[in-house]
Formats: sequence, C-alpha cells, structure tokens
Amino acid sequence: MTKTRQPLILVVEDDDACRDLMEEILTMNGYAVRVACNGLEALKTLELEQPDLILLDVKMPVMNGWEFSRRMRAEQRPHVTTMIVSAAEDIQARAQEIGADNWLEKPFELENLLAKVELMLKRV
Repeated sequence: MTKTRQPLILVVEDDDACRDLMEEILTMNGYAVRVACNGLEALKTLELEQPDLILLDVKMPVMNGWEFSRRMRAEQRPHVTTMIVSAAEDIQARAQEIGADNWLEKPFELENLLAKVELMLKRV
C-alpha cells in the first residue's frame, strides 16, 4: 500500500492567534503546514519548499502580502495556488489584482476555511 503525500499549506499571517488557529485546524484535518509571520519569511520558505497552497494575509509588517505576491511573480517561481485571507476592504477585487486564486474574508468560520482549502487543493 502506498502512502499519499499530505498537501503542504503555507500560512502567511502576522497575527499570532490567527496563525496558530489556522495551523492547528489544518494540521488536525490532515494537512502539512508551514507558517510565516510576513512576506519575507514566506519567500524564504519558498526557497526550501513548494507548497500546494498559500493562505496569505495582506496587511503585515516587514513585507505585506501585495509585495510578497509581486516578488514571488518577479522571481518567476512556479505558480502556487494562493488564497487571500484578510479583513481588507474589497478583498475580492484586491485578490484578483494580485492574481490570487481565491479569497476568504476575516473573520471567518473554521468550516468555511476548511471548505475553501479543500476546494482549492482539488484544483492543484
């Protein structure tokens, strides 16, 4: 019997409580999870690993989600499915601006997070 690889999700979120909650719920549901506190940490993670999905906040210190997305594209990294998770206004339009594949508005229900993650990973 072959063991299938767990999908790898990179959570990029500066709020400790939100990041920890997403990491815990995703891990409990069978996903491998890496975390980053800002876009710069996320870029460093991408040098080492290729996640199946990035959950990306946009308002963060050091490097925000917009700059992270711009740098990721500029460095011509392989496309990684990305979902913006933010309380920013006009999140749907902003997600489209940076080429994100989907979006989830904060605050969110855990069931909605899991449903969107599952949907996004089916596309990968």
